[in-house]
Amino acid sequence: MVRDDDVAASLDEAIAHSAHRHWLAWVVGQQTFWVTVAAIVAFVVLTLTSVVFATQQNLFNVTRNFAFVAIIAIGMTAVIVSGGIDLSVGAVLVLSGMVIGMTMHDGMSVWLAVPLALGAALLVGAINGVLIAYVGVPAFVVTLGMLSIARSLAMVLSDNRMVYEFGPDQPKLLVLGGGFIDLPIPFAAAVRIPNPVLVLLVLLLAASFAFRWTRWGRHLFAIGGNERAAVLTGVPVKRTKVSVYMFCSFCAGIAGILEVGWLGTITTGLGQGMELTVIAAAVIGGANLAGGAGTAFGAVVGAALIEVIRNSLTLLGVSTFWQGTFVGGFIVVAALFDRFRSREAGE
Repeated sequence: MVRDDDVAASLDEAIAHSAHRHWLAWVVGQQTFWVTVAAIVAFVVLTLTSVVFATQQNLFNVTRNFAFVAIIAIGMTAVIVSGGIDLSVGAVLVLSGMVIGMTMHDGMSVWLAVPLALGAALLVGAINGVLIAYVGVPAFVVTLGMLSIARSLAMVLSDNRMVYEFGPDQPKLLVLGGGFIDLPIPFAAAVRIPNPVLVLLVLLLAASFAFRWTRWGRHLFAIGGNERAAVLTGVPVKRTKVSVYMFCSFCAGIAGILEVGWLGTITTGLGQGMELTVIAAAVIGGANLAGGAGTAFGAVVGAALIEVIRNSLTLLGVSTFWQGTFVGGFIVVAALFDRFRSREAGE
């Protein structure tokens, strides 16, 4: 005779097993999962096939280089999730870098120059957001125009000159972007982590929390999923859109400050063409260009995969001219993957 408690235990076990299988199916169906797997596989293959890739210096360079793209890609993901696009991030990066470079060149403290540079980036984002949300100009047009305006302003600030002297606080700026910490590991050599990666980790945690657990994050996905429905349910669509473009420009401003600190110089060519790489990182990481889907972690993984592939091409002696082909190919493959997944889901 079967007891009631045995039946209940069997039922609970069946429910738990079903939930586990459902969770696994959901994870495997996520683009971010496959991009993460691809990044890990690429890392392992390169480690086994190249004597240079897994060296501490090369890994230090890879992580530092991808951090700049990943920081902006987090902001770009927020814009794409809301159904928009921002083509001005590379120009905002150089404008922010030029503001901190020129103000410090004139003797300003780094602690005053940093907020000023971020303020310039936020102002650009606010203008983008107001024109898009309140005036109704398409995001593509506004941000494309701002790309030219922001880069032109950077040229005006510097008179199109290279700036490499940053006043008495220059060592602090160089440490900010080019410094690192050594993380001790038992029974192994210490891992050297660049400061831009530390900034990226803080931003990743903050953005992940905001996307998932805050009202702002819920509004973002609601607008990207169905803007008309979001308006009818009381979502402050216009204010949210302005904040999204400000956040994206803020991320570009942070990257600009860090990159100037790393390079120890600033020219008006900095960040040129970076828009494509940033958008590629966001899309490869699972952001849907139609809006309504994307994660901060996916943006970081997408940026990491791009940088690993770029580094591998360099180590293999492949011309840098081919890098754009690979990045563009990644965007197409990611878009096709998302399209096939939408068809299977019956969307």
